[in-house]
Amino acid sequence: MLGLDVCEFGGQFLELLWLTVCYRGIMADKDKDVPVVEDEDEPDLNYQPPAQKSLQEIQELDKDDESLNKYKQTLLGSGPVVADPSIPNVQVTRLTLMCDQAPGPITMDLTGDLDALKKKNFTMKEGVDYRVKIHFKVNRDIVSGLKYVHLNYRKGLRVDKAVYMVGSYGPRAEEHEFITPVEEAPKGMIVRGTYHIKSYFTDDDKTDHLSWEWNLQIKKDWDSAE
Repeated sequence: MLGLDVCEFGGQFLELLWLTVCYRGIMADKDKDVPVVEDEDEPDLNYQPPAQKSLQEIQELDKDDESLNKYKQTLLGSGPVVADPSIPNVQVTRLTLMCDQAPGPITMDLTGDLDALKKKNFTMKEGVDYRVKIHFKVNRDIVSGLKYVHLNYRKGLRVDKAVYMVGSYGPRAEEHEFITPVEEAPKGMIVRGTYHIKSYFTDDDKTDHLSWEWNLQIKKDWDSAE
């Protein structure tokens, strides 16, 4: 659908959109079936991220074309939401473990004291289906190739790594949200226990938008002691 819409507005804008891989509505459908990359330590086969284009550069492109401007307005919004350069372009606000069987919401606030979060334990019953939802804001410029990475440790040893491709987004007043595919929590006596998780929200340029640590306890039941 992306190719059909953009072709109506000429080859130049098509090339620009493909280079920046932008924005929310178009990327949302793609994100639903994005696979999880199990190991990012492998070579990237000389992949080069697309050249970053500022929001102003895109808005200035063919600005006399009324129909094109309407399309860009729908896609990109009217402009930067936050002009203050001291405020990060990308702000990650919270992470939620979504599980229909959970007795209550499992949400962590990422705007507060991250050191306190590092000491907090979240509980999940073994074998349940869950998804991870991340809320974040983009304040000024389009950001491409966002990804969420988490590393799982148990007793000091890394036991798992997952990389979720979030996509590319532009600025708007409302928060964006990204939801991972459904996964199953580990099950069995051997895997029960506490896992220390290091989370990262980064992008194609390897910008560290936010890093934080937290603990997840896998138990036999939500309120069990083991």
